Amino acid sequence: MLSQGANRSLTTSASLNVAPKEVSSILEERILGQTMDLNIAETGRVLSVGDGIARVYGLNNVQAEEMQGMALNLEADNVGVVVFGNDKLIKEGDIVKRAGAIVDVPVGEELLGRVVDALGNPIDGQGPIKAKSRQRVGIKAPGIIPRTSVKEPMQTGMKAVDSLVPIGRGQRELIIGDRQTGKTAIAIDTIINQKRFNDEQDEKKKLYCIYVAIGQKRSTVAQLVRRLTNADAMKYTIIVSATASDAAPLQYLAPYSGCAMGEYFRDHGKHALIIYDDLSKQAVAYRQMSLLLRRPPGREAYPGDVFYLHSRLLERAAKMNDAYGGGSLTALPVIETQAGDVSAYIPTNVISITDGQIFLETELFYKGIRPAINVGLSVSRVGSAAQTKGMKQVSGRMKLELAQYREVAAFAQFGSDLDAATQSLLNRGVRLTELLKQGQYVPMAIEDQIVVIYSGVRGHLDKMEPGKITKFEKAFLAHVKANHQDILKSIRDTGEIKPDVDEKLKKIVVDFVAGYKALGTLHVWACLIDKSQGLLFVGAEVPIGFCAYAGAPTSASSLCAKARVLDSSLGAPIPQASLFKRSLRALRASIL
Repeated sequence: MLSQGANRSLTTSASLNVAPKEVSSILEERILGQTMDLNIAETGRVLSVGDGIARVYGLNNVQAEEMQGMALNLEADNVGVVVFGNDKLIKEGDIVKRAGAIVDVPVGEELLGRVVDALGNPIDGQGPIKAKSRQRVGIKAPGIIPRTSVKEPMQTGMKAVDSLVPIGRGQRELIIGDRQTGKTAIAIDTIINQKRFNDEQDEKKKLYCIYVAIGQKRSTVAQLVRRLTNADAMKYTIIVSATASDAAPLQYLAPYSGCAMGEYFRDHGKHALIIYDDLSKQAVAYRQMSLLLRRPPGREAYPGDVFYLHSRLLERAAKMNDAYGGGSLTALPVIETQAGDVSAYIPTNVISITDGQIFLETELFYKGIRPAINVGLSVSRVGSAAQTKGMKQVSGRMKLELAQYREVAAFAQFGSDLDAATQSLLNRGVRLTELLKQGQYVPMAIEDQIVVIYSGVRGHLDKMEPGKITKFEKAFLAHVKANHQDILKSIRDTGEIKPDVDEKLKKIVVDFVAGYKALGTLHVWACLIDKSQGLLFVGAEVPIGFCAYAGAPTSASSLCAKARVLDSSLGAPIPQASLFKRSLRALRASIL
């Protein structure tokens, strides 16, 4: 009698129509064909750890820049790994595994409005970032074929920059100067100025901004975020922060991470601006890492490849041709000099890599010339190719006159007798210098800049006292915006000053300057009516001619019932205030 097991085996053999002697051969084939899924990880051991550097034995197949902890030194018998963050939890003898992943960061429009660290992790307390894609931080710069020449203007909103040192989309323009000379202010004003373009629907005009803070105080970064938020500029901005309290590897990595985020926009046919503030601190962090990795030091103790550190970063800024989407990545690296020494190692390196520099001077800053741009040492190697035709029409002459002014200004110090032509040149230069002054966080539209510079280069301000030019500029712009919007619209839409617009603008400037100089200035305290906020009281200085220029309509008397005008010289009230609706609107616009 067969057992139950034998009975089952016969039943199975019969049901499969397989002879019992063939079962063993089938089992053998199944066993030989079986593949084993083994999870093998390459491991090593920590030989030593200290100062953020771990030396690891093993990991023979490790790649450069592998995470976590970034492998930088691939030596014959060990691997030098820089540790992201605190190394106190790592000790000698610990087992280390390869992650198999090269350093990458999240990219995409999901990062706009966020503050992230050098690895792309959010640090603003607004929750995780749900980015759809990631990109390696150390990819190669575009070659020659995908690029095209820089020809589109990247407007900063600053008269001195847009007229004398123009920046184009895809350019690399260095901002260099001593500490506390306004380097970051230029960068922030440029970001704020892009709001007028990003509020439009045209994607080709939009410019997304990435600000990389390297080695700065956390309070400084927080203040910057608050400023951009108040200006409604964070919605198109990404801030990458590697502060002074972060480890040196993160300060080294932050610019590359920010660049990868900017390249996403460039490679998708969009335009981006990236600001590295500042690369001298990145070089110091890289020097610290290199010396701890026992790499041989060179000039100023920097490693031999410190030039490549910056060149491979800045070469990734480019203007792509139409076949590659036509996008661009513009770079504004910042370098801090010591006592104005631009011949130091890092400044000379970055100057040679970039397409020009904006040089800021401490002496000019304390003289009240702000932005404190040294026009003689500042240059844009792209030049007028990155300017609109209207700006070329007014700035070309100004460059020449300022250059001549600098040449003869030295002779004027000796107090020698000067001929009329030289005296005229000095007068014009002083007034143009005053005209280029601009407050912080008040970037100007390109049409406003053209109108203001026009009044200076055409000689209409030659007889005006230099100290009054700033007030004149505000009053003149308010007047043009209130009464001559057609002039501004024509310059904005066409990008140039057409002959008929030139004639109109000339008459407007001549009439306004005549009224401004002849009639002096009044202190006007006006009660402006605002339907949404009730009564709003505003004080300002405006010229009498500003009020009387077009004449006061009789219907304005009701609006001016509560207005009181005081003569600035006598301090006595004038019985009849010749104010009218347009001057009230302009006054309100200029103050608010």
